[in-house]
Amino acid sequence: MTTELIILVIVVLTALAFDFTNGFHDTANAMATSIATKALKPKTAVALSAVLNLIGAFLSIEVAKTVGTGLVNLEASDGGSGLMLIVFTGLVGAILWNVFTWLLGLPSSSSHALFGGLIGATLASLGFNGVLWAGVAQKIIVPALAAPIIAAIVATVGTAMVYRITRTTADKNKAKGFRIGQVATASLVSLAHGTNDAQKTMGVIFLALVAADSIDPEAPIPFWVRATCAIAIALGTYLGGWRIIRTLGKGLVEIDPPQGMAAEGSSAAIILTSSHFGMALSTTHVATGSILGSGLGRKGAEVRWGVMGRMVIAWLITLPASGAVGALTWFIGNAINQVTGSAWMGESVVFVILLGFCYWMLRHSKKDPIDPSNVNDEWQKQTPKEVKAA
Repeated sequence: MTTELIILVIVVLTALAFDFTNGFHDTANAMATSIATKALKPKTAVALSAVLNLIGAFLSIEVAKTVGTGLVNLEASDGGSGLMLIVFTGLVGAILWNVFTWLLGLPSSSSHALFGGLIGATLASLGFNGVLWAGVAQKIIVPALAAPIIAAIVATVGTAMVYRITRTTADKNKAKGFRIGQVATASLVSLAHGTNDAQKTMGVIFLALVAADSIDPEAPIPFWVRATCAIAIALGTYLGGWRIIRTLGKGLVEIDPPQGMAAEGSSAAIILTSSHFGMALSTTHVATGSILGSGLGRKGAEVRWGVMGRMVIAWLITLPASGAVGALTWFIGNAINQVTGSAWMGESVVFVILLGFCYWMLRHSKKDPIDPSNVNDEWQKQTPKEVKAA
C-alpha cells in the first residue's frame, strides 16, 4: 500500500466518522418533538429517522457540489498531500466540536462545525486567498442568518393557525390526531436531513479524492461515496443523540402535539427548499427556530429564553471554534511532517489526538447519562449540574 493511499484511507475514514457524529448529533432536529409529545417511542423514532436519512442521502447531490467545489480554492492549493492535510484537519475540528457540544447537550450546527474546520485549516495552510469567500457568504453565512428567523416566523404563524382552526376540537381528539400527523412530519424532516447533511461529507470525500488525483474536479460524485456516507449518517442517527434530543424536546419549549407538527412541517419545507438550491443549510438552526416559533405561536406557552441564549452563543462560536481547532491541528500535523520528512506521520499523530479527546468526552458523559429511559423526564426535575451543562 502506497503512502498516498494510506493517507487517503485515513481521510476517508475520518470523513465517515464525522458523518456518523453528524447523525447522532442531529437526530434531535427531526425527532425531538415527536419523542417529547410521545407521538413516537424514543427507540422507534431514531430507527425511523435512520432509515429515512439513508434514503434521503440518495435523492440529491447539490449540497455535495457546494462543499466539494465551493469552499476551498483548488487552484491556490498544490493538491496532493497539502490539500489532503487541509481536508483531514478540517474534519478533526468538526468532529471534536460535534462531540463536545453533544456532551453539553447543545444543538449546535454540525454543518458549521465542518465548514469552520475546513476554513480554519485552509487559512492556516493557504492564507486568506485559499478560501472562496464569495461561496462562503452566499451558501453559508446568508442562510445561517436567515434560516432560523424564517423558520421561527413560519412556525409561529403555522402554530397560531393550527390552534385557531382546531379551537372547538376536544383536547383529547386534538392530541391524538396531531400525534399521528407528527409521525408524517417528523419522517419528512428526517428525509430532508438526509438530502442535506449526508451530502456534506460526500463533498469532503470528493475533495480528498481530488487531492489524491483519483478523480477529476468536474467528475460526478461516485456512487460508493454516496452509499458509504448514507450508511454512516444512518448508523449515527440510529445511535440517537439523547442529550441533544432532551434539550430540544424538553428544554426550550413545553411542546404539545399541534406545536410539534407545526414545527416539523416548517423545518421540512425549509430544509428541502435549501437542498434543491444547493444551500448547505444548518438543519439545527432550522429545527431550533421552528421549535421556538411553535412556542411563540401558542398562547400561554413557556419559552425558556435562558436555554435559547446558550444555544445562540454556541451557534456564534461554532465557526471560529471549529476553525481554530482545524488550524491548530493543521499546524501540528504539518510541523510533524516537516520534522520527520514524512507525508503521513502528522496525520497519524493528529488522528491519535482525535481518538484520545473523543474517548475522554465519552467517558465524561457516563457521569451524567441521558438515554431513552430519561430523555422525557420533566425539565424542572433536572439537577443543577444538568441545567448548567445543557
